[in-house]
Amino acid sequence: MSEQGGRKLDTPSTRRTISFNLDSDVVGMYSERVARFLGTGRYLAIQTVVVIVWIALNLVAVTIRWDPYPFILLNLAFSTQAAYAAPLILLAQNRQENRDRVALEEDRMRSAQTKADTEFLARELAAVRLAVGDTVTRDYLRKELDDLLDELTERLAARDAESADEADADDRSQ
Repeated sequence: MSEQGGRKLDTPSTRRTISFNLDSDVVGMYSERVARFLGTGRYLAIQTVVVIVWIALNLVAVTIRWDPYPFILLNLAFSTQAAYAAPLILLAQNRQENRDRVALEEDRMRSAQTKADTEFLARELAAVRLAVGDTVTRDYLRKELDDLLDELTERLAARDAESADEADADDRSQ
């Protein structure tokens, strides 16, 4: 391995180039602003006024004609505008599509979570209904206690009647 001027021949040379470090979000933000402005009625009105003034000056003012009748310079300006506007509009549309995709995915996740929460709450409600169905209600308990009181009253009355009969039988036997 021979060396020339302190550089190895098997090592690629490094070129120093000017590099632009552009943040894609910043470029996208500005492209959206431009695309938003190009799609307004205000822009169309301004462009129409500029075109009318351009044509009028080139037709009427003979001394200052910078773009005679076929208006080649005007066509070049429109072509240049279209060459820059179209990619900016496409970039803005792509960014909007990405935002829509992210929003749609978030909506899907939120919908799935809501569905899962609803199913959980439905199961919990069903469990509560089953648990409430097995519990004693106030009316049922009151009826059961009234029936028990009636039964006890009948038994006491029957016992008192038996005691009275036994006492009468004891009195008669004496």
